[in-house]
Amino acid sequence: MKNRLKVLRAERDWSQADLAVHLDVSRQAVNAIETGKHDPSLPLAFRIARLFDMPIEEIFHDEA
Repeated sequence: MKNRLKVLRAERDWSQADLAVHLDVSRQAVNAIETGKHDPSLPLAFRIARLFDMPIEEIFHDEA
């Protein structure tokens, strides 16, 4: 699954560690999601969407 997380994070001038604090996850988890090595759980995807005030579909999209 592709995502815009890195771009959205950069727009706020946040490090991966900053975003991790906002989401209550590890920096490594943020890195894994940004690089596509791990898909977020549905609850985490909702937290990310709320944090950036965007629908989930605008942040995450299928690679198909």
